Amino acid sequence: MLVLPTSAHAATAATERSPLTLELLQERLKSPIQSEGVRIIDLRQLIINLRSENAEFRDQFYQLLQTQLNRSETPLGIDFSHSLIEGELIGSKFGLRTPLHGEALSPLLTPDEQQQLLRDSRQLSQPMLIPTVTVFRGAIKLVQTRVLGTVNFANTFFLNRVEVNKAVFTQDSDWSETRWTRSVDFADAAFGRDANFSGSLFSTKATFAKAQFRGVANFQGSTFEGNAIFSHAQFAQLANFTRSVFGSANSFAVDDSTSDEHSSQTRSAESSSAGLRPASLTRSHFQGFADFSHTNWRDRALFSKSRFLAPVCLTEASFEKSVAFRETQFNQWVNLRAVSLLEQVDFSNARFLEDAYLNVASLTFDSDQAKIIGDTGRIGRVLSVPILQGNEDVLRNLVRNFRSLQQIADANQLEYTTQRLRLRQLGGRLLGKDSQEKEPEDPSINLTASPRPTVIPFSSTPSPLGWVLDALSWLGLSLLLLLSRYGTSFWLVFGVGLVAIAYFGLLFWLVDRFRRRHPQPIVPTVFETPWMFGSYGVLTFAGVTAIFRTSDRPWLTLSCLGVVILPVPMMLLWQLYQQGRYHDLMEVSYFVEDGSLRQLRLLIGRLPVMPRFEMFRDRYMPILWDCRWNWLNYYDFSLNNLLKLGFNDIRLRDKHLPGIISSLVWYQWSLGILYIALLFWTLSRTIPGLNLLIYLK
Repeated sequence: MLVLPTSAHAATAATERSPLTLELLQERLKSPIQSEGVRIIDLRQLIINLRSENAEFRDQFYQLLQTQLNRSETPLGIDFSHSLIEGELIGSKFGLRTPLHGEALSPLLTPDEQQQLLRDSRQLSQPMLIPTVTVFRGAIKLVQTRVLGTVNFANTFFLNRVEVNKAVFTQDSDWSETRWTRSVDFADAAFGRDANFSGSLFSTKATFAKAQFRGVANFQGSTFEGNAIFSHAQFAQLANFTRSVFGSANSFAVDDSTSDEHSSQTRSAESSSAGLRPASLTRSHFQGFADFSHTNWRDRALFSKSRFLAPVCLTEASFEKSVAFRETQFNQWVNLRAVSLLEQVDFSNARFLEDAYLNVASLTFDSDQAKIIGDTGRIGRVLSVPILQGNEDVLRNLVRNFRSLQQIADANQLEYTTQRLRLRQLGGRLLGKDSQEKEPEDPSINLTASPRPTVIPFSSTPSPLGWVLDALSWLGLSLLLLLSRYGTSFWLVFGVGLVAIAYFGLLFWLVDRFRRRHPQPIVPTVFETPWMFGSYGVLTFAGVTAIFRTSDRPWLTLSCLGVVILPVPMMLLWQLYQQGRYHDLMEVSYFVEDGSLRQLRLLIGRLPVMPRFEMFRDRYMPILWDCRWNWLNYYDFSLNNLLKLGFNDIRLRDKHLPGIISSLVWYQWSLGILYIALLFWTLSRTIPGLNLLIYLK
């Protein structure tokens, strides 16, 4: 809740203040005080009446201040700390007025000040419409100042520090198109009504920590080149940060004083797409980060079309209304840890650069209307949690969120992220250690893009049976992740199947067509050999391409596939050619086909052997060796065996068949059962209509 100082407190403070008279003002103007090496006009602990009924004093007040400031050859500041200002406070009436276009700058400005003024003036949203601006060369202090009227510092350039902490503005305040060359401090300030900072430029650190915005907070089009600190701020009405820029081009720097403690940041493609982020630089500093931690937003928050060039911290923020990040650019990570959502947060058309992601650890959906919206197929890839423990509900809610929005790709991506984290957890158990990660620290102390993992000994040694079960779970989960992205990528499963079909097709052709060279050679024809090897190369290339386009770790996927399909067939093949073949029916193919029909068939229940019933056996005939298209039969049989689908019903003969060949065929058939289950499971998770029917019933 926003709390402004009570009238009783204000009355008590007023009794301690002295009214400002012209005599006292002239005395203070003649004898500036020194504060932190800067000359300042002392107007502290006063009651300054600038109301319309006190027009004569008001006019002389502004005139005397402006004259004194303009005459001073060195920067001269003003200190209104602990004062009560009654009526309007208009900065342009006592600041230094200087033109921006068509005339020379004020000669009172030093060359450095003129250069700074010209540089910052180029960033004005409407520079040609602002012929003159107000310049304050000295420091401005409004510490614990209470202003009862409106405040107007629009089109003002502050060339020195500005301290407004714990100030109270009971009416509207206008700080639009201001330029803050030095640090500005609005910590604990209270804005009773609308606060307009639109089009402002903060060249260095801007502090609004614990500020209270009772009215509209308008920062539209503002630029924060230094750190923007809004931690613990409260926004009662609309907060408008659209088209704002947080950070500068060189927003990231490393503290070299502790080079022995920091490590270089690495970020692999597979970790980023799986929602797993590596450890960041320690003791690193980001110039221009935005700190909105522990803030409370009771109305809408608009960040559309903004740019965050440095990290954004929204830790433990509470959003009671919608939040818009539409068309916003993020260059670094966004910390949404423990954020409370009551309505939607919209990341539609947002742009996330390579190092950008959203840390959603401990994020909570506190109402049925709470949801996260983003571009389909993209938003799920930038959501991240450091560990699985404690974030199971977060990931589950996010999956349900995207399934309800029919963004199946994003829901599946989060499922994949969950299982990757579970695999990491199982790996820690198998090694006797549990990988935990610390939460990010306060960004004002030490910003870290992702907490550094700390290895903690596992609490208890698992039993041998438990270790075996964990190992089997780890192995099975690894296979599902590598071969199908845990059932979330049909094209990865398709690529794996295509490589396997081509490989076994080549093996079947080899054992059937290349049998022996002595005493009578049985080898494939010169025409058939290039066609077989050429088609195998094309199919394998297509499958490997699909794997590399869809898998996060394609080489590991190919290695896993190789472990499944290479050792057993190679061992059988080596044994077959080592012992040779000198049995009957050597001149006839080992494979037979049902010659009664030629059609596309679904062969789920079919076994790869001939039936024993004689009337059925009469329909099966050896495949033709003398046809140029014969090599297609081996791919057809491999397709039948693995995918249970084919154009012809091709099986093994049962007479004079080496057991090694039968073992090879049955091995592929067994793999086909597992592959069909994996394929159907993947389709059930990726087909939108079927997916919703299964997972949202």
